[in-house]
Amino acid sequence: MWQGCAVERPEGRMTSQTPLPQSPRPGRLTMSTVVELNVGGEFHTTTLGTLRKFPGSKLAEMFSSSAKASMDAEGRFFIDRPSTYFRPILDYLRTGQVPTQHIPEVYREAQFYEIKPLVKLLEDMPQIFGEQVSRKQFLLQVPGYDENLELMVRLARAEGITARKSSVLVCLVETEEQDAYYSEVLCFLQDKKMFKSVVKFGPWKAVLDNSDLMHCLEMDIKAQGYKVFSKFYLTYPTKRNEFHFNIYSFTFTWW
Repeated sequence: MWQGCAVERPEGRMTSQTPLPQSPRPGRLTMSTVVELNVGGEFHTTTLGTLRKFPGSKLAEMFSSSAKASMDAEGRFFIDRPSTYFRPILDYLRTGQVPTQHIPEVYREAQFYEIKPLVKLLEDMPQIFGEQVSRKQFLLQVPGYDENLELMVRLARAEGITARKSSVLVCLVETEEQDAYYSEVLCFLQDKKMFKSVVKFGPWKAVLDNSDLMHCLEMDIKAQGYKVFSKFYLTYPTKRNEFHFNIYSFTFTWW
């Protein structure tokens, strides 16, 4: 039995007021034992065997004999997660049926419960493959992507304190050879009085499509709730014309 959890009274009701013995009676719990769940306020009934279907998963761990479980006022096992997306996970555990709706949300819950076979099946679906596999692999080729994205937002917020709009320039430095001329770009922007906040992306070793990177930046900023518009700003050729730097503008609208 679960230490510190409820026991079953003769009338079939689970209660958190009844203390647990340290060792349950032999044969008391089996894989067919019925379990009542309260997941995010919605009730589910299943068996212990269903919840333990995949050893090593967080669900199997939650309902192992040594785990400590939370109980609601009625003695149901309580899991503080979204119930809407638990139902398709429970269906998968019961029948092997792969979810067809709310795929990103169910994928997130499957990751939380560490149900690896379901996670793998969902990653093969177009909704997850594009976002979690293909796009993620693309961004892994951009060093410091997350940190630079955070810097862009921070600079835009700082400039937007007293303005309706604020802009941040993004300079793409594709190679290490280009990187040696980056200071020349900053001097050019300053001389032309175009010197706004500038964030440098690169250099990187892979061959990347600049438009794909700009799309990712704009999408990730919008996902945080910001109103942002990006556009090509200018191309700067170095003085000796060895390299060309592509610069983009991201405009944030605050009110």
